Amino acid sequence: MLNRNKIKEFTTLVMDESTVINRQSTSEKPNVRVVSQTQPIRVLVANAKGGCGKTTMATNLASYFATQGEQTAIVDYDPQGSSIDWLSARDPHLAKIIGVAAFKHQAPSSTRTYSLRVPPTTSRIVLDTPAGLSGHILSDMIQASDFIIIPVIPSAIDIRAATGFIRDVLLSRAYRSNKKAIAVVANRVKKNTLIYQKLERFLNSLNIPFITSFRDTQHYVRASEHGLGLADFDQCDNKDKLEWQPMLDWIEQQIRLKQKK
Repeated sequence: MLNRNKIKEFTTLVMDESTVINRQSTSEKPNVRVVSQTQPIRVLVANAKGGCGKTTMATNLASYFATQGEQTAIVDYDPQGSSIDWLSARDPHLAKIIGVAAFKHQAPSSTRTYSLRVPPTTSRIVLDTPAGLSGHILSDMIQASDFIIIPVIPSAIDIRAATGFIRDVLLSRAYRSNKKAIAVVANRVKKNTLIYQKLERFLNSLNIPFITSFRDTQHYVRASEHGLGLADFDQCDNKDKLEWQPMLDWIEQQIRLKQKK
C-alpha cells in the first residue's frame, strides 16, 4: 500500500535536491542560500484502473527524455515494480535512466529520504502509479507533478473507470488549488471498431485534450522485455512514430509553458 508520507517526502526532495545550491562566503551573508530557478519537470502517468498501460507509457516517456539528453528518473510507486524491472533489463550502454523503487518498504538501516533521493541534476521525472489511486494519495501525487497523462483503453469498463478517475482528479484538493495540464491518451486501440468510436466520442466530450491513440501492437511488449522504449530504436515503425508525435509535441509545449513561468 502506498504510504502518503513517502509521497510528501519525495515531493520535498524533488524541490530541494534537484536545485543547485551555492553558499556565499561568510564575509558576505553567511546564512543566505542562492538557489537556481531550474527544477525538474515532473510527469504523472495515472489512472485508477489497472491494465491500461501506465507503465508502458511511463517507460517510453522516460526513454524519450533520456534520448533527448535529459537526466531522467522514473519513480515507481506501483507494488508490482514493473518500471524497475524494465530498468533492470536495460542495457547500460543505452541512455541512462535513474530508477527509484518508491513502493518498497524501507530497510531499517536506510531512511525514506535516502531511498527517494534523485540526483541534483535530474531534469525530467516520470511518476509511474499503481491501480486504485484515489483520495489524499491521488491529491499528493498531483501536487508532486507538473502535468498529468491519463492512458485509457477502449472497453466499457475502462470508459466508466476513466470517467470516475478524471472526476476525482478535477475535484482533488491539489488540482483545485493549483490546476495542472491534463491530457488523455487512448491505448491498445483497434480503430474502426464500435468501442473505439464510443471511446473517441467520450474523450472528445471532455474539456481535456484527447491528444492521440496508440495501436494494439506487440512492439511495446518486445521492447519492454529488453528495457527499451521506442525512442531507443534508430528505426521503428513509422506508424508508431506518427502516433507518439502528438503526445510528444503536447509534452514539449507544456514544458515550454512551465519554464516561462
